[in-house]
Amino acid sequence: MKLLLFLAACLGLYYTSEGMVYPRCDLHRIMQETGLAGYRGISAANWLCLAYYESGYNTDAVNNSEASRDYGIFQINSILWCNDGKTAGAVNACEISCESLLNDNIHDDIECAKRVVRDPNGISAWVGWRNHCRGRDLNRFTAGC
Repeated sequence: MKLLLFLAACLGLYYTSEGMVYPRCDLHRIMQETGLAGYRGISAANWLCLAYYESGYNTDAVNNSEASRDYGIFQINSILWCNDGKTAGAVNACEISCESLLNDNIHDDIECAKRVVRDPNGISAWVGWRNHCRGRDLNRFTAGC
């Protein structure tokens, strides 16, 4: 019986640590609660647009290039921001494991995103934001939330 309870607890931990695709308004609410919405003058609509085009709101998204990888809902890059143990010359400015960006708890992702926008490039560090969000009407991302 104890073994069965232990296995059930382990499975529960496994399933709660996996990634997920956030509903837009749930993500908006989290951005409001964590202070990401409005951080450095960047609206929730801009953050939602960025996350949509970078990962489709998917917390376990990983995209590879030859030199590095992008992780999580904001597609945090392994060259500058996180450590994946694979990228040569990585800086790890967020002082975080890239793997930790792939679960449904996005508070560490948000803290790292705040660190990224404190650099001179700001939100322009993300190609998805530059190509799809900058200078556009983004009201649809917060509509109904």
